[in-house]
Amino acid sequence: MARNLILSGGVAHDFAATSQTLAEVLLEAGIESEITEDIAGALSEPPQVDLITLNAMRWSNERGHFEDQRDLWHLPLPPDARAVLLDHLNKGGGVLAMHTASICFDDWQGWPRVLGASWKWGKSHHPPIGWTTVHVNRDHVITDGLRDFDVVDEVYSDLDVLPDVTPLATALGQPVLWARNVRRGRLVYDALGHDTRSYDSPIHRTLLCRAAQWLLRQPVGICE
Repeated sequence: MARNLILSGGVAHDFAATSQTLAEVLLEAGIESEITEDIAGALSEPPQVDLITLNAMRWSNERGHFEDQRDLWHLPLPPDARAVLLDHLNKGGGVLAMHTASICFDDWQGWPRVLGASWKWGKSHHPPIGWTTVHVNRDHVITDGLRDFDVVDEVYSDLDVLPDVTPLATALGQPVLWARNVRRGRLVYDALGHDTRSYDSPIHRTLLCRAAQWLLRQPVGICE
């Protein structure tokens, strides 16, 4: 069974619940997950896993946002941890980045080039959480044959998205899912997943299963 490390925790979201639900979804694809909130500690040396999942909102918080929670969740990502994450990709590993991953690691200039986008305070935003329609681009093995679907979520808008990103799904005209090759590895960013209601959608769960299979270079579609 493939092994996955879920890096979790942070502000404004119930990461304990979404990380547990995400682990359950990935188990349907034959992937066993370990969950930790000690991101720096978990990346202090190469983890013996096939997949690394980032479901967290941990950042340097230099501009005063969520100041009352700064002491608990403030995280300048150590250089050694950055190197471990890049080495995982260099060795052909997979990275699944969820929702707030675009806010994470804002002290690391290279992270947006890995992820394909970044949240910009004062520019990026999202409407209130609620029902939204996700439009699926079927021109990829992850999305092939899947239909559009409705989900309760918040849609991240006006991210700084790199020009080489090809959206596999959009909502409210915003890209919410893409897959990319990074070094010798692979990365999928899913901007959905604010809370567990997002995972109530069977198609969203299928997308995540397929994304994990693609990241691990497994046959895609067996977890439907």
